[in-house]
Amino acid sequence: MNDFDQKINDLLLDIFDKILLTEEKALRRGNFSDISVAEMHTLESVGPYEKRTMSETAATLGVTTGTLTVAIDRLVRKGYVERHRDNTDRRVVRVALTRQGKLAFRMHNKFHKLLVDRLVTPLDEQGRDVLRKTLIAIDGIVSEQYERYVLSDHAEDNL
Repeated sequence: MNDFDQKINDLLLDIFDKILLTEEKALRRGNFSDISVAEMHTLESVGPYEKRTMSETAATLGVTTGTLTVAIDRLVRKGYVERHRDNTDRRVVRVALTRQGKLAFRMHNKFHKLLVDRLVTPLDEQGRDVLRKTLIAIDGIVSEQYERYVLSDHAEDNL
């Protein structure tokens, strides 16, 4: 790897690590110290407004429904999520955030809003466009690898 490529690699790793660590530390110090970053992301995938099926939520997270069931069980015990049987099909289980879950969702969302605001506020329109295109390209590359490794593992697990 040449120097430029190495610096880009180091920056991406540093950004990724610091975002995860910051989220983790913010949760540990806040009112929601009993949930992990992974659990917070599960709350985000459930969303604050509508009851979602377990299948929809698992697909959003890119996990199996079995894996999601374990996470939802913990979040139900902790009081962040509740389960509901679907009114039209009793086999379908829907999940929704409790009042506490919605509060945790909103507090975590503030972290992401602050991050985005600080990143884009100093940029002019051209800078924002370059940032958007760069992030779309990064997302495309990461999504390709995600599909190659993560989704293929899930397909093998379901055989």
